[in-house]
Amino acid sequence: MASTSSPSVEALTEEVAAQSALVNDLRKQQADAATVEEAKKKLGELKRTLALAQHTAGGGGKGEKKKERMLLKTPKVRDCVAVCGTRDYGPGEMFCREHVERIVKDVFTTYGGSQLDTPVFERKEVLTGKYGEDQKLIFDLEDQGGEQLALRYDHTVPLARYLAMSGAITTQSKLWQVGKVYRRDNPVMSKGRMREFSQADFDIAGSFDTMIPDAEIISLVCTILSRLDVGEFTIKLNHRRILDGIFEVCGVPPAKIRTISSAVDKLDKMAWADVKKEMTEEKGLDAAVADKIGEYVKHKGGRELLDVLKADAALMANPNAKAGIEEMSLLFTYLEAYGVLDKLSFDMSLARGLDYYTGIIYEAIVEASAPPAFKAANAFASSSTTPSVANNTPAAAQKAPAKKPEKKAAVAGAEEEEEIDESQVGVGSIAAGGRYDNLVGMFTAAAAGEGKKVAGLPCVGISIGLDRIFALVWPKWVEKGMRSKETMAFVLALGDGLLKERVELVRELREGGIKTDFMFKAKPKYRPQFAAADKDEVPFLIMIGDEELKEGLVTVKKQKWQLVDGKTVKIEVDDKGTKVKRAELIQWIKDTPTFKQWSSGKLIV
Repeated sequence: MASTSSPSVEALTEEVAAQSALVNDLRKQQADAATVEEAKKKLGELKRTLALAQHTAGGGGKGEKKKERMLLKTPKVRDCVAVCGTRDYGPGEMFCREHVERIVKDVFTTYGGSQLDTPVFERKEVLTGKYGEDQKLIFDLEDQGGEQLALRYDHTVPLARYLAMSGAITTQSKLWQVGKVYRRDNPVMSKGRMREFSQADFDIAGSFDTMIPDAEIISLVCTILSRLDVGEFTIKLNHRRILDGIFEVCGVPPAKIRTISSAVDKLDKMAWADVKKEMTEEKGLDAAVADKIGEYVKHKGGRELLDVLKADAALMANPNAKAGIEEMSLLFTYLEAYGVLDKLSFDMSLARGLDYYTGIIYEAIVEASAPPAFKAANAFASSSTTPSVANNTPAAAQKAPAKKPEKKAAVAGAEEEEEIDESQVGVGSIAAGGRYDNLVGMFTAAAAGEGKKVAGLPCVGISIGLDRIFALVWPKWVEKGMRSKETMAFVLALGDGLLKERVELVRELREGGIKTDFMFKAKPKYRPQFAAADKDEVPFLIMIGDEELKEGLVTVKKQKWQLVDGKTVKIEVDDKGTKVKRAELIQWIKDTPTFKQWSSGKLIV
């Protein structure tokens, strides 16, 4: 009986490539969702078949699997078990990241915060139902016992779970966390948008007088961004109750308010015509209702925009809108006292898609936040109380940026990804947050069971995207010739090795608070020691020889560098060094301008 031979690996590879091209063509042509989904389903089946064929072809003799070479790279495709869109950071990059993180933590503690740490994964039911349409971005896990787990999506929900487990009795506390979070989003590595990334959160929990903690949070983020080298920034503000009131006045059915809010939140990267299309064609909203919403969400301004809203009789007759407008008025009064009004934009299009927000919402943006090709925007424009000029041309009709050639799937079984032109993607908001008064109560109620009275705990907070800030700061560090380590002194031997004497001096300097290094050679030659110190751009060379040891002295030579055509070049001087008493060396270094001015790794003139 004849058997039907299976397709070869080569033939299957060609079929996968052809089907991948078809899927991408359907997306570009904006084919209907059912057709695209069917094509993707077929692509997935082909990839699974290819994976099986490759496994069979790779088998060795006597049933043994052929050992393959390990591919040394960080995961970037969706076949990986846990996370995708990850990367390594070298010493120079980590020095910059640590600098950013130190400033953030210093401001957190300056504002009275206490540190908290929560697990990187949670029980899945803790995370689900909190993130609206973004729930699909949660990474699922499963432990050996079958319990459904998930990697944390943010720090806010784990914090709320922690507060609920504490009985929701924490009063007037300020808590902060810094750590990795995970999202199954399309990564744009150059813009700091990844699937594994670092966030820093500061939250205030407890019952306070209205809007005082909210103003404190906004002041905190303004302080952090002012100290970091992110350039000019704007804090966009809005209020969930004002938005809800607008939706109610315009005629949005209650069941659609959250999903329509998610659509409005895309106005910072999509034209109004496309947002309206999503609201009407995808989410079933009446076109006339969408047009009414459009007249409201095009407004942005400052405190004066409140007067425009107060003059709207229909809006002020709505309880939600009226309460939100009154709270915003109070907030602007407090923010004036904090001296940050010049950093604010009251933006009616800001919606924040997460379901747990209940009051004030905000996000920090820079000029690089919006996509370069997004013309509607001008989210960074100066404030105005008149509707902004919208780009009503649908994104599909605008000139599309050229895409890089599609790559063949590197790993069979991986879900197809669209190729992204990173030059046409913005950094996005670099910090965001708001008030979430019901989230802790949601957990305490779920734990208590139906019908039982439970305690809630009002909260407000901010999440700062450390990777997005790094994407802005790092190129500037490179341009300025920043160092990759904090070594301030390097001990050299002028005599025959003097290893014991060098180690003793290094120990003294380190114990005195001077970060010091030396060459790990028993009898190092003169020039290699200088080369090692120059490699790390160490500002103080400390030389010892037999003569210095007898006299209780050291010779200190100061070093500086300059940038020439983008490269760090040492400034050569005839200075032979300064004789310093060994007993006075530590204080002598600490009294120098170089040591006093040290703060960020820059030792370039």
